[in-house]
Amino acid sequence: MNRYSVIENKIKREIVLLKAFPCIWGKCTFCDYILDNSTSGEDINKLNFEVLENVTGQYKVLEVINSGSCFELPKKTLVRIKELIEEKGIERLFLESHWCYKNRVQEMRDYFKIPITFKIGVESFDDQFRNEFLNKNAKFKGVEEVKKYFDSPCMMVGIKGQTKEQIDQDMEVVLKHFEHATINIFAENSSNLKRDEELIKWFKEKYAFLDDEPTIEVLYNNTDFGVGD
Repeated sequence: MNRYSVIENKIKREIVLLKAFPCIWGKCTFCDYILDNSTSGEDINKLNFEVLENVTGQYKVLEVINSGSCFELPKKTLVRIKELIEEKGIERLFLESHWCYKNRVQEMRDYFKIPITFKIGVESFDDQFRNEFLNKNAKFKGVEEVKKYFDSPCMMVGIKGQTKEQIDQDMEVVLKHFEHATINIFAENSSNLKRDEELIKWFKEKYAFLDDEPTIEVLYNNTDFGVGD
């Protein structure tokens, strides 16, 4: 498991994949990523401190991800991240959270005291697909409610059951309303959902221009940021 990497294209930054306590929701039908957690704060902090030792501050931007939300990181890990921000001169932070923590997002902004690009796993703005098919439990009323709390949606493309129309609508929303977004091409895992190769081929052809969009990051493989396995 690689837990540190440097992203050299588009928004250059360092990224760390940390351990945390279990995801508060943990019931998304497409996800087995949440298995990377622990209930031992001591073990989590020990590993996270080792991973964070790699951070140099070379681009003054740091992204911190874990198997759920940043709010599930132990306090000692958060303290160490804050120390690193000061030590390495980090000027911008990327964090991610589930929708259920929306009312706590400002806490993190206040705590770290630097600009944060807050990501959220939206997967799709089609409410039925997101909440009934993917069981995301992100029951917002529309894009403006998402923007009230978060800066950057993470979208999912290529699951059997998803349609071209849904993807077109999602890409329209992303391009029109957000300054940053991540598009994840679905990779089959231990979940029951299957990858739709025809849909992915269509997406790659129609939305090839996204590769040149400076603030839209398309992950064709789930390890394209250099972390994970």
